[in-house]
Amino acid sequence: MPNNACMTSVRLSDVVDRPILLDEVRLAVGDPAAGATVTFSGDVRNHDHGREVAHLDYEGHPSAAAVLAEVAAEVAARHDVIAIAVLHRVGALAVGDAALIAAVSAAHRGEAFAACSDLVDTTKEKLPVWKHQTFADGTEEWVNCA
Repeated sequence: MPNNACMTSVRLSDVVDRPILLDEVRLAVGDPAAGATVTFSGDVRNHDHGREVAHLDYEGHPSAAAVLAEVAAEVAARHDVIAIAVLHRVGALAVGDAALIAAVSAAHRGEAFAACSDLVDTTKEKLPVWKHQTFADGTEEWVNCA
């Protein structure tokens, strides 16, 4: 159960159509009360199920930004954290680009790790974003995931 002695806040939450950087998300959760900051970067890899990925596109439902804000607030309510920040990118992404970046600060590392993992998992579960992968051989597929 979260300890409300540390004011929990969602400091950044959005779905954007521009490159996202780890530092912009990490800096959003900085706080002098934080003894731990955990970050996660979900990057476009060059393969999927044994097939070479050339590039991909993410498309989001118009409600995606609002859903991501709700997810961040739910995760904040479940954990004893100081701050949460999360960005998801839509549009054309190349191999190596960040698609999802999350950061959590907390007084202690265990809660920061747990909350960041929960934030990523819940985002992937609930965010209405679809991935269109194009493979090196010219084939393609749609995947409903974040």
